[in-house]
Amino acid sequence: MKDTAGFGTRAIHAGQSPDPTTGAIMTPVYMTSTYVQEAPGVIKGYDYSRTCNPTRTALEQNLAALEGGAHGLCFSSGMAAINTVLALLKSGDHVVAGNDLYGGTYRLCQTFYAKFGVSFSFVDMSDLDAVAGALRPETKLVMTESPSNPLLRLTDLRAVAAMCKERGILAMCDNTFATPYLQTPLAYGCDIVIHSVTKYLGGHSDVVGGALIVNDDDLRQRLAHFQNTIGGTPGPMDCFLVLRGTKTLHVRMERHAASALRIAEALEAHPRVSRVYYPGLSSHPQHDLAKRQMRNGGGMVSFELDASVEDAMRVCSNFNVFALAESLGGVESLVDHPVSMTHGAIPREERIKAGFQDGLIRLSVGIEDVEDLLEDVDRAIASLDG
Repeated sequence: MKDTAGFGTRAIHAGQSPDPTTGAIMTPVYMTSTYVQEAPGVIKGYDYSRTCNPTRTALEQNLAALEGGAHGLCFSSGMAAINTVLALLKSGDHVVAGNDLYGGTYRLCQTFYAKFGVSFSFVDMSDLDAVAGALRPETKLVMTESPSNPLLRLTDLRAVAAMCKERGILAMCDNTFATPYLQTPLAYGCDIVIHSVTKYLGGHSDVVGGALIVNDDDLRQRLAHFQNTIGGTPGPMDCFLVLRGTKTLHVRMERHAASALRIAEALEAHPRVSRVYYPGLSSHPQHDLAKRQMRNGGGMVSFELDASVEDAMRVCSNFNVFALAESLGGVESLVDHPVSMTHGAIPREERIKAGFQDGLIRLSVGIEDVEDLLEDVDRAIASLDG
């Protein structure tokens, strides 16, 4: 396929071709753990499915093509992918990360890698001065989410990547919220793009997985070593499900974003809502950056109620169409209370300092009829009035 093919064409065809044996248009699910060798040590591409599998190869090539990268590496979860990047570090190394990043990433950094002598500084990644001020001679990695989870802050990817390149630091962007349909961080100079493919790439809440995409051949080899050695790789059926999901990514993201904007606008006008976080709103402090860096505002909306933890939890429990659940990016709408759910691992004083309050609610806007979603939001917030 031509590198110049449009996004939708790449989403449907990149990394895939009809099965040469049967002509099946869908990539086969290669349910095998091992492969027959012609002679000891003579391997024709595949030897053991922890190392590689043809269904996984198709997905890795597909995701690399969507991100405009040379290499894709797939994993059994987003956390397995992040762990593989952190495995590049050694004792004494330092990492700069966002201060409102996903709670599971924070937990991995603070409860696992910190005990091996890797240190972390958590800063507001939307503040370039704060990022520059946190860098040290021993800094080896800058980790950003853009938009971030859950405050939907943006990182100026081009500026941060240039800052890192100047100092020989790896720049990694978690592109889960935006997806490659909205932005491609490698094009802005980032070294590593990470995804929880569980979310928008899979898109149907039926698979858990992760991915890394890079351009540099040597970096790919280093990451592939740990991918194989640690062994957090996905099964072929998981890869097949994600490949099915990427075929409709561009169509779904347009619907997610259109409905999310309608809901964000309605929330902004709601008297019970004190603040709305959505890059597609002109009131977002980085709206201009969003217009330069992203195709649209995406499908995630966060908002704050001037309410206690208990009141916010009650609102979350009173949705009917939005399902109260962790995760995001599926065709169905989900509501999450970060303080008690996805970000519970972050100490209260840390998250308050980072800027998200007890009354913060995060919405993953699905592709249902938007009028039903708007009515559901109004109904849930009305529960505050008894």
